[in-house]
Amino acid sequence: MYEVLNKVNTPADVRELSLSERVQLCADIRQYIVECCAQNPGHLGSSLGAVDLIVALHTVFNTPEDKLVFDVGHQAYAHKIITGRKELFRKNRTRDGISGFPKRDESPYDAFGAGHSSTSVSAALGFAEAARLKGSGEKVVAVIGDGALTGGLAWEGLNNAGASKADLLIILNDNNISIDQNKGGLHDYLLKVTTSTLYNRMKNRVWSSLGEGKTRDWLQKRVIDTKSNLVRSSGGALFESLGFRYFGPVDGNDLEQVTTTLQRLKNLHGPRLLHIHTRKGCGYAPAEADPTTWHAPGKFNPETGERIKTVYPADRYQDVFGEVLIRLAQEDSRVVGITPAMATGCGMTQFAKLFPDRFFDVGIEEGHAVTFSAGLSAGGLKPFCNIYSSFSQRAYDNIIHDVALQRLPVVLCFDRAGLVGEDGATHHGCFDLAAYRSIPDTVVSAPRNELELKNLMYTALRQDHGPFIIRYPRGIGEGVAWKDAPFRELPVGKGEKLLDGKQVAILGIGPVVNRALAAAQRHQADYWVAPAVYDMRYVKPLDVEILEEAAKFKVILTVEDGTLKGGLFGAVSEYFAGRPDAPIIKGVGIPDRFVQQDSQKNQLAACSLDQDGIYDLLLGIMKNI
Repeated sequence: MYEVLNKVNTPADVRELSLSERVQLCADIRQYIVECCAQNPGHLGSSLGAVDLIVALHTVFNTPEDKLVFDVGHQAYAHKIITGRKELFRKNRTRDGISGFPKRDESPYDAFGAGHSSTSVSAALGFAEAARLKGSGEKVVAVIGDGALTGGLAWEGLNNAGASKADLLIILNDNNISIDQNKGGLHDYLLKVTTSTLYNRMKNRVWSSLGEGKTRDWLQKRVIDTKSNLVRSSGGALFESLGFRYFGPVDGNDLEQVTTTLQRLKNLHGPRLLHIHTRKGCGYAPAEADPTTWHAPGKFNPETGERIKTVYPADRYQDVFGEVLIRLAQEDSRVVGITPAMATGCGMTQFAKLFPDRFFDVGIEEGHAVTFSAGLSAGGLKPFCNIYSSFSQRAYDNIIHDVALQRLPVVLCFDRAGLVGEDGATHHGCFDLAAYRSIPDTVVSAPRNELELKNLMYTALRQDHGPFIIRYPRGIGEGVAWKDAPFRELPVGKGEKLLDGKQVAILGIGPVVNRALAAAQRHQADYWVAPAVYDMRYVKPLDVEILEEAAKFKVILTVEDGTLKGGLFGAVSEYFAGRPDAPIIKGVGIPDRFVQQDSQKNQLAACSLDQDGIYDLLLGIMKNI
C-alpha cells in the first residue's frame, strides 16, 4: 500500500518521479487522506479535489524557495502530506498533531497562514513585490478556490495585482462554485498557443520592435480587444479587464495537463491567472456525489462511505437557532435570514426550504452580509444575520458604520463563539465580547442554555433600534427543555441570580455559567459555604443592580468563554474602577494568547473554564479570604 507515497518525504522527491509515478502518487495521497480523515475528521472534499494541482505545483516550482499561498486553507492536505508531515497528518487537527490549515511556524513550506478565506491574492502580491525589491527571483503562486473568490478582499487584491504588473501567478481552483466550465477545440487551441514559449517569445519581440508610440498603442489595443472577445466565452474577459493575462480553463484533475500548463506559465512574467476546474471530492465516490456533506463529514467507514452518526445528548445550539428562526418567521412576515455561506453550519437549511424568498446566502462576504442586513432593516424588515463569531471580525466596521451608527435593528447571531476545538486559533470566537461591547447603541448578549437562546431571539425581534448581538458556542446545549416553552421577553440589561451565597460573587455569562454554578454547588457540599452565582446574560448593557449587590461581597469572580481582557472582566473592572469600597475583582476566561487546536473539552480545561478549573479557583479564593 502507498508504494509511491512511501518514497516521498519532500517535494524534491516528487520531482524525481516519472509522470506515471506521479499519477500513482495522486491516487496514494487520496487514499491516505480518506483513510486518515475517516478516523480523525477533517476537511475532506476540497483537499481531495486539489491533489493533482498540488502535486503539479510542487513538481514545477522550487518550493519552499518559490512561494505557494493557499486560499482557503482546507485545500492543502496533499501539500502537508508531501512536505514532510505525512506521519503527523494522522494527528491532523489534534493537540499533538498539526494544524488543519497552512501555518507559518509549522513548516517552511507554509508560506502564509490561511484559516479564513479570500486572503491569498493580497498576501501573494506582497510576496511578489518583496521578491522584486530583494531581487531574489523567487516565483509566487496563489491558489484561490472553494468559494474564496466571492470575498471582497480577493477582489481588492485582484484589482491591485492586475494594475501592479507584479510577477504573480494566480490559480483559480474552480470546483463548480463560481465560473461555468467551457470546453471545445477553440478553447484547447487557444490554451496551447497562449501558453507556449515560442508564442510568448515572438509576442514580446514584436512589441519590442515596435518601440513606444501611437502605432504600438493602436495595434496592442486591437489585439487585446480581439483576444478579449475570444476568451470571453471562457470567463476570462473579467480578469483581462483587471490587467491579468487569462489562461484556461483546464482540467485540474488531469495531472499531465496541469503540469504542462504550469511549466509553460512559470517563466512568463506579469500578473497571470490560470483557471482550472476540479471536482470536489475527486477520487472518492461518496464525496463526489454529495460535496456539501463531504466537505467535513465527521467519522465514516472508508470502505463503504457510511458516515458514523453522532448521537447528541442534547440539541445543538445551531439547531435551536434554526428552529426558533422558523417559528419567528411564521409569526412575523418581516423576519428574514442572512448567512455568508454557512447555511448548513448555522442551522438555516430548513428555513431556506420553507422561506426561499426570505433566505439570503450571500457567499463568503461577511461585511456585505451585515450591510445588506442593514439595508433590509432600513427597508422595514427584521433581519437575523448569522455569522460565525471569528468571521464576524471581518465585518467590524460594517457593524459600527452601517448598523450601530444608524441605530438599525439588525439581529446579529454569532455562532461558534468561544473555543471551537479542532479548527484551532483561526476559528475561535474569543474576541466578540470585548470587541462589540465598546460600540454605542449595541446590545451584546449570551444565553446560558437553549431556552435562553430562544428567548433572546424573541427579545431581539421586539427591539426597535440598534444592533442586537447574541453569541453562543459550537456544540450541544445543556439539555434544557425549550421547544414547548412559550416565548418570554428578557428585559435588556437584566441578569438573574442563580444561587445565594457568601463572601464570593460569581458573575458569569454564556453557557460557562452552568459550570460555575456546578462548581459553586460542589463547594457548598464540600465546605458548607457557597459563593453567590449570577447569570449576567448581557455584557452590554450591564445589570447595575447585580453589580451593586455584588459590591457587598469581598471578592467578585467573573467567568466568561471570551478573552479575559476587555470582556466581562474588563466591564466589571471598569464599573468599579476608582471606588474605595470596591471588592477584589478576579477573572477567568480565555488568556492573552492564541489557543491551539485540541478538543473543545481540553481547551476549556486548559483555560480553567470547566467545572474542575472553576472549583479549584474558588478553593484558592476562599482560603485567602
